[in-house]
Amino acid sequence: MTNTFIETDRLLLRRWRKADHEAFIRMNQDVLVRKYFPCLLSREESLAHIATMDKRIVENGYGLFAAELKATGDFIGFIGMTSPGFISDFTPCTEIGWRLDTPFWKQGLATEGAKACLDTAFQKWGLEEIYSWTSMHNLASEKVMIRIGMTRQGTFFHPSIPADNWLCEHVLYKISNPTSTKK
Repeated sequence: MTNTFIETDRLLLRRWRKADHEAFIRMNQDVLVRKYFPCLLSREESLAHIATMDKRIVENGYGLFAAELKATGDFIGFIGMTSPGFISDFTPCTEIGWRLDTPFWKQGLATEGAKACLDTAFQKWGLEEIYSWTSMHNLASEKVMIRIGMTRQGTFFHPSIPADNWLCEHVLYKISNPTSTKK
């Protein structure tokens, strides 16, 4: 199995490497990166997350890929697909998601990588529908969803976040495979 699954003009979306671990741990302890999540992640939680993400890539042929900047070889975060671990009226489903380290924000990298993931998901992996969601306060991620062609479905209260938490209400977006013959 090749290490790189998707390549764009500026990015390689690939399997996780040991060299990515420290940068990912640092990202998950950054209050700006984790602003729209209920808490920071410990070192152990970040390493467990990497193990889960890489395991899913091996099992499914896709997942939340480590994102590497081609020009420098820098690890910048992750972009890819996963299955949510909670129950809602739109699950089970495939989710597209991203998380980039702050030096790589506002450069169009999340949009570039997510668009390439969607194209690959529909053309190569044959997925029919893909969802994405974020806290209704996370306007930057919501803008990425719009830029990659997703349509807002409404809002929902995330079942894994307490109802009185300011992050509980989420926006929900969806996109369908444009070449699908399913109606």
